[in-house]
Amino acid sequence: MKSIQETRIMTMWRARVLALAVFFGAPALAWAQNAIQSINTSTQAGAEVVRIEFSEPLATAPAGFAIQTPPRIALDLPGVGNALGRNSIDINQGNVRSASVAQAGERTRLVLNLKQPANYKTQVQGKALLVVLESTQQAAAAAASSEPVHFAESQNRAQLALKDIDFRRGQDGAGRVVVELPNTQVGVDIRQQGQSLVVEFLRSTLPESLRRRLDVTDFGTPVQTVSAFQNGDRVRMVVEPRGNWEHSAYQTDNQFVLEVRPQKVDPNKLTQGPGYAGEKLSLNFQNIEVRSLLQVIADFTNFNVVTSDTVTGSVTLRLKDVPWDQALDIILQAKGLGLKKSGNVIWIAPKDELAAKEKLDLEAKVQVAQLEPLRTQAFQLNYTKAEEVAKGLTGQSTGGAQPTRILSPRGSVIFETRTNQLFVNDIPSKLEEITGLIAKIDIPVRQVLIEARIVEADDRFGRSLGAKLGAADMRGLRGGTPGWSVGGNNRVAVTGNYLGVGEQTRQAEVTGESYIPNTQFVNLPATGQLGFNAASFALSLFGASSNRFLNLELSALEADGKGKIVSSPRVITADQVKALIEQGTELPYQTATSSGATAIAFRKANLKLEVTPQITPEGNIILDVDVNKDSVGRQTAAGFAIDTKHVKTQVLVENGGTVVIGGIFEQLERDEVTKVPLLGDIPVLGNLFKQRTRTANKSELLVFLTPKVITDRSAAR
Repeated sequence: MKSIQETRIMTMWRARVLALAVFFGAPALAWAQNAIQSINTSTQAGAEVVRIEFSEPLATAPAGFAIQTPPRIALDLPGVGNALGRNSIDINQGNVRSASVAQAGERTRLVLNLKQPANYKTQVQGKALLVVLESTQQAAAAAASSEPVHFAESQNRAQLALKDIDFRRGQDGAGRVVVELPNTQVGVDIRQQGQSLVVEFLRSTLPESLRRRLDVTDFGTPVQTVSAFQNGDRVRMVVEPRGNWEHSAYQTDNQFVLEVRPQKVDPNKLTQGPGYAGEKLSLNFQNIEVRSLLQVIADFTNFNVVTSDTVTGSVTLRLKDVPWDQALDIILQAKGLGLKKSGNVIWIAPKDELAAKEKLDLEAKVQVAQLEPLRTQAFQLNYTKAEEVAKGLTGQSTGGAQPTRILSPRGSVIFETRTNQLFVNDIPSKLEEITGLIAKIDIPVRQVLIEARIVEADDRFGRSLGAKLGAADMRGLRGGTPGWSVGGNNRVAVTGNYLGVGEQTRQAEVTGESYIPNTQFVNLPATGQLGFNAASFALSLFGASSNRFLNLELSALEADGKGKIVSSPRVITADQVKALIEQGTELPYQTATSSGATAIAFRKANLKLEVTPQITPEGNIILDVDVNKDSVGRQTAAGFAIDTKHVKTQVLVENGGTVVIGGIFEQLERDEVTKVPLLGDIPVLGNLFKQRTRTANKSELLVFLTPKVITDRSAAR
């Protein structure tokens, strides 16, 4: 019996020892398959080489990526263990500071910490992995010599045709050239040639329908044209940008995207570019799991990434010097994922799952709001009427807009007009929201001083010349032989307005003892100008013995008038409040009533300024202006007419600036000639048989506006 029991005990301990051996030995066996033995650096042909020795040869070169700030190169080594005996090695040779080894399950990540950013190439050589670092001087020389950047190595054995080439406008005016590849194995080379970008797709063909030149100037991006054509066994695409620009390229599955964006220099940003400020990195993965790719990005950021269990699938991704936040955005868009940020934690899940989670959170908040106890809070308003705020909180319509209730369904509000206070009873979260709302609306309204100047100027000129010519033959009354002759002793006498030759003249009846010195057969006197009558000069010539008379009257007038009227109404009003100021006269006129009797009504002839200002966030002022300048006109049978000048417009003016919102200019020039046919055309003497009138009138109306935001009361004086 005792031997049987000892046998059982020995068997049980053997099983336990075997289990412990399997438990601790399995990882060791797995790691014993391949492990990092040593890490050394050397210089070969001017390039720095990091040599990593393994216990077994690697099947393929490992995938990795590089970042610029801080400068690092990361290599993922699946199925490889760490046989160095430590996790960090100080190198301090050339551009390499140190090397770090981190293990996670069956995967080991080797990180090379550099002194400055550098490109790299990997090569498997027996049991060693060679990492060739390219110095910044070599990179600059390569860029200067326009050597191509190998974005992706070609793995196609036969030529395959590209499917499509398209152009789109991206964020912040970036131009995106989108190329549909036949598969994920197409090699791509990118180089800058002068001011152009040249992209070559290795071992590819281009259908005839895609061999074209796209003019994309109208998209408003730095890219002007995109040309694609066949060049031997590869397809060459030439992108011609303009101005200062920068480019980046990435590939998700079968879609290659070249993005050219305007270069925006911001000294406060570590990474220049529109919308993305993360550290730049380069990624090249073939069919990598999305969860693993997200973990790669999380390892080099300051965020903790939590991935939902529903995130599955693989993606082929190639990125070259792309900010990590842009890389994350590309991955999420490619797989239909979304993110939710909380502090330094990012939760990544399908968009439907995020939407469902957010819906559940909102429903939970609604349930809490229905059970949460109510509180009452008083608000003292200083500038806004409590009644208007109460109507806004309860959703009572104060205009044509659709009312919206701000209080919760259980909330209520009352207002007190005398002290201008509000008393709100609602849940604490709503009270906090209302407190912020009242703090924004209960502020003093800014005021605007609007000064208008209405200037009316006129310049009038008038000139008129005319003559009267007459003659009389008194021989039939006084005797003598009819006929025209001048003789006898002549004397000059002046009586009234007439200058006569002979004895004193007088106005009298036509008799044998009298004569008419102003008998007229040409009557073309000067006309009045500007309300004034013309002056005249008369001359009568007669012979005492012959009883014959010649009368001449010249009239002339020249009038010149200038005037200016300046009206300057001004008014002060609050922002977005209509103001009106007017001054003038009300003119009475008669109207008929329904009973047939007459009544007296009044019409205004006044100066009026009606304006509504609006202060913009930039400090400028938008004015809705209506200006009237009426005056009493001529009198008619129905009463006085009203001369109206009216301007109505909307204008944007800077604070304190002056703008001319309107003007009316009138000019009248008229020359009139009235004459006796034939006689009026005689040189010199023809002026006695014609009348000349010249009129030139000019009038101008200008309306000036000067708005000014009032910052204190002294400014309004």
